[in-house]
Amino acid sequence: MLFDRLGSAPRLLDHATTDAAGPGVPDLSRRRFLLAAAAIGGGLAVGFRVAPADAAATAAPAAPATNPFAAYLRIAPDNTVTVLSAHMDMGQGIYHGTATLVAEELGAAWEQMRAEGGWGDPKLYGNLAWGGAMQGTGGSSGTFSSFDRYRQAGAAARVMLVAAAAKAWSVPASEIKVDKGVVSHGSGRKASFGELAAAAAAMPVPADVILKAPDAWTLIGNETLPRIDSREKSTGRQDFTIDVKLPGLLTAVMIHPPLFGAKVKSFDAAKAKAIKGVVDVVAIHRGVAVVADTMWSALKGREAVTVVWDETGAETRSTAEIMATYRELAAKPGATVAENHGDIDGAFAGAAQVIEARYEFPYLAHAALEPLNAVARRNADGTIEIWGGHQMPDLYQMIAAKVADTTPDKIVLHVMKTGGGFGRRAVFDADVVSEAVAVGRAIGWKAPVKVQWTREDDMRGGRYRPAYVHALKAGLDKDGRIVAWTNRVVGQSIMKGTAFEAMVTNGVDPTSVEGSAHLPYAMPNRRVELTTTDVGVPVLWWRAVGSTHTAYAVETFLDELAAAAGRDPVEFRLDMLQGSPRHAAVLKMAAEKAGWGARLPAGRFRGVAVAESFGTVVAQVAELSLGKAGAIKVERVVCAVDCGTAVNPDMIRAQMEGGIGFGLGAILKSKLTLDKGRVVEGNFDGYEVLRIEDMPKVEVHILASNAKPTGVGEPGVPPIGPAVANAYAKATGKRIRALPFAQSLNT
Repeated sequence: MLFDRLGSAPRLLDHATTDAAGPGVPDLSRRRFLLAAAAIGGGLAVGFRVAPADAAATAAPAAPATNPFAAYLRIAPDNTVTVLSAHMDMGQGIYHGTATLVAEELGAAWEQMRAEGGWGDPKLYGNLAWGGAMQGTGGSSGTFSSFDRYRQAGAAARVMLVAAAAKAWSVPASEIKVDKGVVSHGSGRKASFGELAAAAAAMPVPADVILKAPDAWTLIGNETLPRIDSREKSTGRQDFTIDVKLPGLLTAVMIHPPLFGAKVKSFDAAKAKAIKGVVDVVAIHRGVAVVADTMWSALKGREAVTVVWDETGAETRSTAEIMATYRELAAKPGATVAENHGDIDGAFAGAAQVIEARYEFPYLAHAALEPLNAVARRNADGTIEIWGGHQMPDLYQMIAAKVADTTPDKIVLHVMKTGGGFGRRAVFDADVVSEAVAVGRAIGWKAPVKVQWTREDDMRGGRYRPAYVHALKAGLDKDGRIVAWTNRVVGQSIMKGTAFEAMVTNGVDPTSVEGSAHLPYAMPNRRVELTTTDVGVPVLWWRAVGSTHTAYAVETFLDELAAAAGRDPVEFRLDMLQGSPRHAAVLKMAAEKAGWGARLPAGRFRGVAVAESFGTVVAQVAELSLGKAGAIKVERVVCAVDCGTAVNPDMIRAQMEGGIGFGLGAILKSKLTLDKGRVVEGNFDGYEVLRIEDMPKVEVHILASNAKPTGVGEPGVPPIGPAVANAYAKATGKRIRALPFAQSLNT
């Protein structure tokens, strides 16, 4: 199991951390950070053990101790049932998932279900995949964390509805049935949930409940369940933070430092304040804010502000210089060792052939459709309300309290849906949230304030997938088997220098090596080294985190070794996966569904890759063609996934499709560059992502499983890059070792 392989539980300390994350970050207990750091953002789920696998494979014993009507669901008089999700929805569909779990056990009709975000009590909403100490969304952990808890809530609520009906009708509870939102008795009495809700909420909470057996499920695993938020999103009715409107609301835009690490020395706002609509210009801890009646006035005001920056100590290198340094480091032994097994030197000495390759990966932006924003308002009673995409609400609550010089209990969060995140809204210092609070405070809380970033603000504001270099070397014996394997990984740590640094063990940030250390392949002699670089570019988890570069390096290099051994790439992998049945099964399924081994139409070429991330195993076969000028067209992707119990198969397919498109755009086109420390790209004209016409036909096949569900939001991303690269190598004989493809093909 992934969690077993990736390490044991971290040491938990009782004392508080220092303010390691910098200004605005409160003193949080080290225990909470350690637990939270296990799965954040685009997320990671590494470094500690979660619930035992054997427990996950069974219907969990239900022991509800909390009134479900107060914590997890509301039933309105109009008979609608609203589920309060512990995880925010940024397009991944967790509201749909938690509503499915509740509705299944509650006995509700799907049409009456609604969902929204819940927050405010880690005891109720703490992420169980992180240890339950902190609420948060990330690491593809939402369904895993919710699977038992929300089914129990639905079952407890059903028992309480039945108890209320039994009391009202003076009949034994055992004679009452609940089906599709109707509570009924053989005497002909019937009632809706809405009619019974008030009385049910006052019933004793059952000490234990019996969950449905899987063969009785009608909603879990239902292939045709319509997505709960389709109507709102497809009709434009869905509200996001950008849609929040409050009486007297002001809009603020930020002037951030042009260089990472620069600070405001002085600024002149005289011309800006003369612009109609500009209310104020204030300096806060993250730059200068221009506050105005409208977004347009704020933007015009921003153009008129002159800022003098203190660039002492700022990062001034270009990405070309940074990558040159990385190449030099990759040629040397790593500073630390993440994994070491066997006799590496002896195995290389006895190898029949030795193959080496170096791979280079650029910085990547999250480039979510909805740019960052947050709204803050202080009320007469001293409470401060904040609207935003709160991926880590507990942390944001504490940061906001510190910025506002108040206590966390005075911070009231409104968890909004977001137009994409990919890890960007799980930032250590709650950047845009802290800005909204700081601006509100700086103007004396005379009005509510919405801080709205532009896309250029976000693209150049810093928080990127780190750039990396991998230097791989392998030895094959005379029969073409891998006898030695080393991988030197060079790049920035996401956690180093933050309050999450406690997750770095012996100098190894697990996010730097996940997907390259502890591979499922049987390799008797293997070593993974890591050199963590010191660069002033802010980095953050990006959808699928470390596996976005490690899977590419590992799976393309494996393909190269298979070719050197004269072996079929699928058979070559399967020989080494005999001890990893889940990986072998998805690989076989993907190959079978893709028609691996069958003749392809002229001009078509296939490549394959398999990768595990966040406890889910995905294999993909990519089929591509080449245009007259050598342009790559990915025609078809066949994807097989093992994510345990498939709660919502259609959503799993959607996440695999989304992950494939997201990853495909990154490996083909995306790259963020620095010129003397300044980010070059500012919008989608310079930072290219996949266009709709480039999206291939995708076929997703889900392995049947009774295991507890694991995540699907990110695991579709890692295999697509190497699968396409391996198909390209089949077509041309060339290996793409510097991403994106567009760069390598043009040089």
